[in-house]
Amino acid sequence: MIHVSTATNLYYPVSERKMVRGQGIRLYDADGNAFIDCAAATFNLSLGYSHPEVVEAMKEQAGRLIHVTSSFRTDEVDALARNLAFVAPEGLTLVNPKVGGGSEANEGAIKMAQRATGRSQIITLFRAHVGQTLMMSAMSGNAFRREPFPVQFPGSLQVPDPYCHRCFYDKNPESCRRFCVDKIEDFIEYASNGRVAAILLEPISGNGGNIVPPDGYLQKLRALCDKHDIMLILDEIQTGIGRTGHMFAAQHFGIKPDAITTAKGLGGTGAQVAAIITTERLGGLPSDQHSFTYGSNVLAAAAANKTLEIVRQPAFLANVRATGAHILSRLAGMSERFEFVGDVRGVGLMIGFEIVGEGNAPDVARTNALAQKAMAYGLILRTSRYGRGNVLKIRPPLILTMDEAEEICVRLERLFAAEGV
Repeated sequence: MIHVSTATNLYYPVSERKMVRGQGIRLYDADGNAFIDCAAATFNLSLGYSHPEVVEAMKEQAGRLIHVTSSFRTDEVDALARNLAFVAPEGLTLVNPKVGGGSEANEGAIKMAQRATGRSQIITLFRAHVGQTLMMSAMSGNAFRREPFPVQFPGSLQVPDPYCHRCFYDKNPESCRRFCVDKIEDFIEYASNGRVAAILLEPISGNGGNIVPPDGYLQKLRALCDKHDIMLILDEIQTGIGRTGHMFAAQHFGIKPDAITTAKGLGGTGAQVAAIITTERLGGLPSDQHSFTYGSNVLAAAAANKTLEIVRQPAFLANVRATGAHILSRLAGMSERFEFVGDVRGVGLMIGFEIVGEGNAPDVARTNALAQKAMAYGLILRTSRYGRGNVLKIRPPLILTMDEAEEICVRLERLFAAEGV
């Protein structure tokens, strides 16, 4: 039996609302309504809709060459490798763009770590969302991602994330000395297979609730990895390419991983492009062990190069930090006015805030209701954990101006005042 949407022949259900164009931070439907997209589509439009410079770069490239097998060199892919190595943290000098998306990039980084260490197991965090393939679903930190599938990819171990607001260990972040990292030693000793190759984590959780690690967490995790010769892989699919006000969140936190995976925002205005950036130690994985047809796509590389040229400018990144700080400050004020607005957290324009009920309990129903009603106020909002979480996320395109940042806040206040009761 074939199941399709009631509205179209699409396999999956879709909204009845039809979108027809986008410009900057705004998306327009067929009825002429405009929405500020606080999710930057799927958190991938770092430069917003139809960015003119990226569109022009793609047009020019399309007239010359759209795709060629990655067995050959092209100026655009060569430049992408140079540009990513230039903006990456020190020591990450090798770039593999022969992947088409974030899931493939994370799987490739895992293969590299397994090959380099001769070990197999991967540690990820509770609430982690590291991809949608069978392997990445199995390694993500939510049971609902694994529940439907009888065959599970083996070889991963999930440990508590640094969720200080709701600490798994019931510790105080002011005095815990990053206890959650210490306990990973016990997981390695007692719960692992004794052959841990890598720890894979998002520096700030994306779908898991915008959890920002406390100061010193990643440094202590780096030290633990060094102690056990474990590779530290940062999944920067969402946090990379300027989202935190730095090219990569690793630079915001002052940490040097063994590998970074990047995708989403690398395409600037919607080009499908991804890459793995590694140290020399993780080099050498043969192409026939991890290579995809639409990886190293020339057209996508042209878009990525223009995106990197724009985003890496100091003034651009400073604006991300400034507009993000403004939204965070305004949200902090709203949390004092509206009792259902709980913990507010974020870095740059990677922002989330909890919706809570009595006793600070997560209020998932109200979270989803607010996200649904937000469109009446001209806002597109996304929730955490695919509607199972209580966090609303603010991650607009990075081209956001200060006036637009304030406009988002004003609309949120109106939403909360009218619909938050």
